[in-house]
Amino acid sequence: MAEAPAQEGSEDLDRQSAVASENHDSEASMGENAPVEEPVVDTRPMMAAVLSDAEVCEVGREEGINVASFEILKMDPIVVAKAQEGWSAFLSAHTSREAVGEAIYSALFEGAPSLQPLFTTPRAVQAMRFMNGIHGFVTTLDDPVTLKTMVETLGFGHLNLDVTIPRVIMFRDALLDLLEVELLGTLDPEGLQGFRLLLNYVGGAIIFIKAHYADRLRLLSESWSIANGGNNSQGTQQNVDSSVQQFKKEMNASSASKKKKWNFGGQRNNEGDAVSGERQQTNTGKQTTDTMAQNVPTTYTEMFMFNAAVMGIGQNQWMIEVLSCFDNMVKNVANSARLQEECDVLVLRISRIQTGKVHLQEYKACMLASLRSLLPKDWSTAHEVAWSWLWENVERLLHKTMGNPPAWEAALAKFLGSLDESQAFEVRKQIYAKFFMSTPAGQDYFKQSNTYLHLIATKIIDMTLELYRDPVKMVDDISALGLRHVGYAIPTELFSPFVTACIEVAQGITSDALAIEAFRWSLGLVSKSLVRTIMEGSTIVMKAINANNRRQMSRAAACAPRGERATWMLTVQVGTQSISPLEWSISSGGLEAASAIIQDLLTIRADRDRYYYGADELFKRHPDIIKKLCNQAPLLLPEFLDRLVWRSRLTHNGLRRVNYFVKHLIVDQEGGPSATLEWVGKSQDVSIVCHPVLVLVADLVWGSVACRSFLFRKAWMILMLILFMISQSSLSHSNDEPQGLKWVVFVCRCVIYVFSMGLMLYTHTRKILRAYRLKDTFPIDSMGWIRCPSYLAGFQEATSLLLVHSLIVMLASEPILHCMNQQDASGKSESQLITRTCEAHEHLSFFPYSVFSMISMFLYFFLLVDLAVLSTRVSAFFLVCGRMISEVGLFVLALAVTLVTFSSAISCLETDLEDVEDIPKGSLTLFQMVMGVYGADRFSKFYDDPKVLACVFVFLVGTAVFLRIMLIAQLSCAYDATFASMVGFARLKRLKIIVDTLPTVSERRWKDFVNSLHLDQRIEFNEGDIGLAGGVQRTEPQGLHPSTAEMIHRFGGSTSLSNQWPKDDNEVEDEKTKLERIEKVFQKVVSAMGGGRLTKTGGFTGTGTSGAGGTSTFITGTSGSQSQAGGGADESSSTKSMGGGDP
Repeated sequence: MAEAPAQEGSEDLDRQSAVASENHDSEASMGENAPVEEPVVDTRPMMAAVLSDAEVCEVGREEGINVASFEILKMDPIVVAKAQEGWSAFLSAHTSREAVGEAIYSALFEGAPSLQPLFTTPRAVQAMRFMNGIHGFVTTLDDPVTLKTMVETLGFGHLNLDVTIPRVIMFRDALLDLLEVELLGTLDPEGLQGFRLLLNYVGGAIIFIKAHYADRLRLLSESWSIANGGNNSQGTQQNVDSSVQQFKKEMNASSASKKKKWNFGGQRNNEGDAVSGERQQTNTGKQTTDTMAQNVPTTYTEMFMFNAAVMGIGQNQWMIEVLSCFDNMVKNVANSARLQEECDVLVLRISRIQTGKVHLQEYKACMLASLRSLLPKDWSTAHEVAWSWLWENVERLLHKTMGNPPAWEAALAKFLGSLDESQAFEVRKQIYAKFFMSTPAGQDYFKQSNTYLHLIATKIIDMTLELYRDPVKMVDDISALGLRHVGYAIPTELFSPFVTACIEVAQGITSDALAIEAFRWSLGLVSKSLVRTIMEGSTIVMKAINANNRRQMSRAAACAPRGERATWMLTVQVGTQSISPLEWSISSGGLEAASAIIQDLLTIRADRDRYYYGADELFKRHPDIIKKLCNQAPLLLPEFLDRLVWRSRLTHNGLRRVNYFVKHLIVDQEGGPSATLEWVGKSQDVSIVCHPVLVLVADLVWGSVACRSFLFRKAWMILMLILFMISQSSLSHSNDEPQGLKWVVFVCRCVIYVFSMGLMLYTHTRKILRAYRLKDTFPIDSMGWIRCPSYLAGFQEATSLLLVHSLIVMLASEPILHCMNQQDASGKSESQLITRTCEAHEHLSFFPYSVFSMISMFLYFFLLVDLAVLSTRVSAFFLVCGRMISEVGLFVLALAVTLVTFSSAISCLETDLEDVEDIPKGSLTLFQMVMGVYGADRFSKFYDDPKVLACVFVFLVGTAVFLRIMLIAQLSCAYDATFASMVGFARLKRLKIIVDTLPTVSERRWKDFVNSLHLDQRIEFNEGDIGLAGGVQRTEPQGLHPSTAEMIHRFGGSTSLSNQWPKDDNEVEDEKTKLERIEKVFQKVVSAMGGGRLTKTGGFTGTGTSGAGGTSTFITGTSGSQSQAGGGADESSSTKSMGGGDP
């Protein structure tokens, strides 16, 4: 067989893992949910219905199908080799594994028409099931034990299907005919015989298993469901876990109570023992009766715990561990490999708490008693036999390794502890060397550095020991690790050779057989758990994500029942661990798949009974989906927000209805404010913040809640500013003003110093100390020696801190205080105590007091700049002005340099002009000229000195003309660049204020706001069409967002939640899909004409019979068509040969 490329092989392996997780579905490879009465064309199935069991066995023997027993299949090694070679040739004859599955599916449909009603699964999914199933059987022909396990698992999956000998014959003959036709002249008779024996073996095993175990397994499943109140799998396990935890608490309390009673019992003798024992039994029975009267057991777990207490075996801790694992055992009894895995984990859990002998029969007695109590009307002898059979199988599996884990743990710990760092490094190095040597394909999946590979190997080795020490935690960790490997698309076939390499390396280091066995058993269990998790988690949705293919994702979602469609794309659950396909596609960079998931989830679909919209499920699974999109996939955020809007295609009076489903953008899961606006604000994306959805959310929160709180918070600052203006600017500074005005100034300044400065000083002191204590700082120098609290990075906080320092300086140089002390000492009257001018304050009146008074006035006004957010246009104007300051600064810098340059140059000249005799005067004069305040009469002085006049002329041309024009040009360009986004910056500013203000909003006001939106009420789409809840309805001008298509996808037919959605006829195909469809049609046409096949280079190759009987090759390209026939025939002859000769 020709070797396929590595990439194609990896895709095939991944495809196998992606569909194999569905092996427990009711649909399997030999029949799909067959109805009780089905239209059958072939007469052989009818014959089987009237045959007795003996006649059926006889017919089976005649056809080589053994339905009387299920043993290991033993075949001649030559036959096995020929069959595997034939299968490899069959795979090589097709371009991909999908093509192989499609060929098998078509052969069964054409060769066995009576089987067609059985196939209800989508064609693509079922075709891959056929391919993967047969491939697994053929590759394990040389391993009869593994083959039997695989066939047994398949047989248990077909228990609810009507598999008969005639149907097995039809399936077998159709597949053999396909192999003979495809491999004409290649498949040896021995290989054909091997396939016949294999298919007979599989078909007979399925019939045998169904006849002997179907009723028993069905009885177990039904009775277990009734015993647990009809809960689903996840609900049952959650109930078991909670009940077990409660049982542990009760046991600990009971144990403590008994110890306490023993301590207070005094002297004891035989008679006293009997009396106290009888009394204790009476009390226990009374307590149990009282408990039962209060809480009647309704589930298996509760009933088991009650019966265990009554039977006196409730103190056995190991029973709690069995009870925790028993649900998985019952549900996987048909899967022998999974049952063995659960039993191995249970042995580890028991070994952690039980050192002596474990009497497993005690659990059986309590189990049967509990089930009899829960199924009093349904219990029968068949139930007794079925549950006894189940526990006997479990007990047999437990006894294989019971008692070994403690010794294994000690030996493995000793072995691993004896390795020093150099030896451990050599072990890890040899593991990868052996693995890459035995499995070269594995090198394609290890792309990290050697240091990281060594870290992986270290963790794997540590897991083998940790599994003995904490099996419960490790099972969860392994499940989580396996789910991550689902996203990595790692083929499960690589785990076995990796485990083998690890064991071989361990065998070469130590001769301790017990340590080797412990390492082998533990590593094998880890490997089996990982493989199972990957197989169960490898859904067709995860496969599409790994391929990052939008079309493949859409097809995968189309396979889901309409009631579970959202769950398929949001949760892949394995045990207690789960992974989100949407989250994985975003984090792994599969944005095409993520976009398809978002589009599918947020598409509104409807039938006659209900609407389907995945927004609630999406935000419940990922409350922080906006944050994930902002940080990891900002390109998907506009599409996501667009899907939260429904627009009617109908208009009324020039207006269009629009529904914004923004409930989860306003309210979080607990009913508090959502963090959506905070996440969007941190992204600093000026385009996304102007999206209609976010504009609506921000305006709703701002207008109804945040604006009022913001103004209330700013009112105090406005009051302080007014008082500061009264005390510093409004009243006269002279000392002759009335005494009443002096007192007003004195009171205003006291209020400023005590309440404004004092409150801000306390706030900043507390924040600074907290920031340095928590190390919430940032460096302000290149070396990082000087660090500043992080909260001061904001403009408002930094300005507030500067204002505090400025007010402190004003207080230290306050004239009233300085003059008051002087006047008190001179003995002046009280009416003259309040004054602001005196000799003691003269040296402080200008600096620092008046200067810092001016600075404080500026800072007070700066703190009120936030009031501009009350109007988006005003806020945008302020922001534009702020962004222009840098351009003005460049102009001022250039002007200053020019002034200094020319004033220095002119001062070097010998001149009598006083205005330019030195640099300071020259700079001032030139600046006055630039600003146009230098009088015209003063220019006449320069006429007497042509040298100075020439310099002034050059200066004025360079500054008043060139620099001024450059400033205008820079401001114009900067404004044009900023104008498009200034509204976005204004809205970002408002978002920040909303986020800062919301924590100050009271809970009652927030609830009143949410209730006013009526988000829990369903809103209309069009008139009379009551739609979905969680939205806010608005109207917009019909020309704002023109829409002529219906945004709701409506379907007729059955409204059952288990049905898939029909194909949408109005769905628009993308360009890639159209090209692929045209390519397939062209392929069929060319194949029909000359047996050609599309090549990867874009051409067609094939053979056909021309008039001369030669071969032809047709190659298509962008420049035209070229053809070759035989030894170089011309274009006409080659084109003729492509068509297969003359008509």
